[in-house]
Amino acid sequence: MIRIGVDIGGTFTDFALLGEGRPLAVHKQLTTPSDPSAAVLEGLGALLAAEGVRFIEVAEIVHGTTLVTNAVIERKGARTGMLVTKGFADLLEMGLEQRYELFDLRIRFAPPVVARADRREIAERMRYDGTAETPLDEAEARTRVGELVERGIESLAVCFLHAYANPAHEEAVRRVVARDFPDLYVSTSADVFPYLREFERWTTTTVNAYAQPGFDRYLERLERGLAERGFRGRLHLMSSSGGTVSLETARRFPVRMLESGPAAGVLMSAEHGRRLAIADLLAFDLGGTTAKGSLVRGGRALKKYEMEVARVYQHKRGSGLSLKLPVIDMTEIGAGGGSIAAVDERGLLRVGPRSAGAEPGPACYGRGGLDATLTDANLVLGYLDAGFFLGGAMRLEEERARAAIEENVARPLGIDLQRAAWGIHETINEDIARAFRIHAVERGFDCRRGTIVAFGGGGPIHALAVARKLKVPRVVFPVAAGVMSALGLLASPASFEVARSWRAALDALDAGTFAATLDKLVGEARAFLASAGVDPRQVTIDRRVDLRYRGQGYELEIALPDGAAAERVFPELPRLFAERYQEVFRVGFLDEPLEIISWKVEARGPTPALPPIAIGAAGAGAARKGERRSWQPALGGFVATPVWDRYRLAPGDRIVGPALVEEKESTVLLGAGDLATVDAQLNLVAELGG
Repeated sequence: MIRIGVDIGGTFTDFALLGEGRPLAVHKQLTTPSDPSAAVLEGLGALLAAEGVRFIEVAEIVHGTTLVTNAVIERKGARTGMLVTKGFADLLEMGLEQRYELFDLRIRFAPPVVARADRREIAERMRYDGTAETPLDEAEARTRVGELVERGIESLAVCFLHAYANPAHEEAVRRVVARDFPDLYVSTSADVFPYLREFERWTTTTVNAYAQPGFDRYLERLERGLAERGFRGRLHLMSSSGGTVSLETARRFPVRMLESGPAAGVLMSAEHGRRLAIADLLAFDLGGTTAKGSLVRGGRALKKYEMEVARVYQHKRGSGLSLKLPVIDMTEIGAGGGSIAAVDERGLLRVGPRSAGAEPGPACYGRGGLDATLTDANLVLGYLDAGFFLGGAMRLEEERARAAIEENVARPLGIDLQRAAWGIHETINEDIARAFRIHAVERGFDCRRGTIVAFGGGGPIHALAVARKLKVPRVVFPVAAGVMSALGLLASPASFEVARSWRAALDALDAGTFAATLDKLVGEARAFLASAGVDPRQVTIDRRVDLRYRGQGYELEIALPDGAAAERVFPELPRLFAERYQEVFRVGFLDEPLEIISWKVEARGPTPALPPIAIGAAGAGAARKGERRSWQPALGGFVATPVWDRYRLAPGDRIVGPALVEEKESTVLLGAGDLATVDAQLNLVAELGG
């Protein structure tokens, strides 16, 4: 059975093909920002032609995309209207009324995706307990929606107060729209993510509505293009929470696709950790536009239920749009191969967050780019082979890279070219290490006892330098690291998470009500997997509740024991909460009443089994390709550096740095004294030198 993973990044679109009895096949193609489906279809055709496979022979395509993220960041979504409870139309601007930098008078916040003029208030009101205070007037709703349609909206976000407790009013508006405005896309806050705290819920709903028309059209183009080429298999999308979903679900909740590609890379890192018996690790992904870090603890990727997108001020937390949805917990900074280097107003070197992207790309791509980027610096430093980029499919132009760095960095700073290039490279290393250090410390993760799994086109070049700064003793470079997110798509199970806020005092609940509430959510989650074609007998259920002491502002997530009946777990909730409270706050249990705030259920299908990943002809012929001059600061400058062919390395081979280990999609950079060993699964496992 032939399966293909496709991951659209900001610069490259990655492909990974797996089939029974055949080696892993990979492909990289420049992304086409104007229409990402063009790169997907063209790349699939090139990969299948190279492998002698027809589209009709492909059983499944799993797809991760940054399309939704880009639409929000670049403000290229649909014109969206908002129907809101009377008196709350300005909530999106009011936000949380918090300054993320107390003493910086220049701070900015991301503007809402719905213009103030495209919002309409309506006289309806639900109480916090779900009872109606002011009934909905459907005639008024129809009039207000009609006004927005006349203004040219293509999508509508329906955001009513306390809709998470009772969605009746929002659902009534949905029926009105379906009857009178059938071409209008509709997102209701109780459907998108029914959580309390209306600001995050409404922001999430507006982003979902903003992205929905464009995402729907993209999927339609992709489906049509695949069908025209003979594809008859299943097409699934990767969600930000680390599971695949059906096209129907993806169209309904495009906001859940915001971090789909990066999530797949984290899951693949966890899979490598399991195979290598490494329970705690840091997944490090450096692509063309961003660098991302995520923690895996106890073999499982950490999750969270909030994220921020489209940060507008120095990439600072708090300056973006706050969203509420289940996502893999990761930190992300604008540091990638296309990150632009320049001298700022203070006369200091800054790299990123602006990126050259795929069009025009770094100067060395020869596509019209004039800015100096990280890729240009790595080429000038000798870490990249101009004639072997993407395995020779794309030739880099070193003279253009030199000219860009000289013009934009070296001359303004009054330094030589090599020092400027090293400054770009080292600035990225420091920025990444700083972001990862904060991320790890905030989650109680000790980097000194961890392992980095490095992937992405640029991750293997920078991983050991970042590891030194974090004092991480070991780095794993998996096979096909340059396309690992695409490969991770093939290792991701179908899954969907349903979450709902319902505030209930624990002493006022009984075991039957507790179980019935969870069972209802279990049924909803199972329905989403059924739509993806998952056998109900193979579905695994995870149940969690958010608990807190009554009167507290925030809560702790408590996982219920696997397989235990909810009625039997209910009496154990105080003990489970006390253990978690002690673990997080190092404070003993308080004699205060508890309350449940939110209920969460995740349904998961079986995890696809990946066969051993075979590449090249391990051990066939000499693995050493030659040598190339590269910048080695520990040795005082440029030195002749051995270059190794990753595809000819065999289990047990050892390489001592300095060295460069090349494969088509990425290059591993070993510093002086670093020791890398090829394990039985053909991973390159590096230990830091002195």
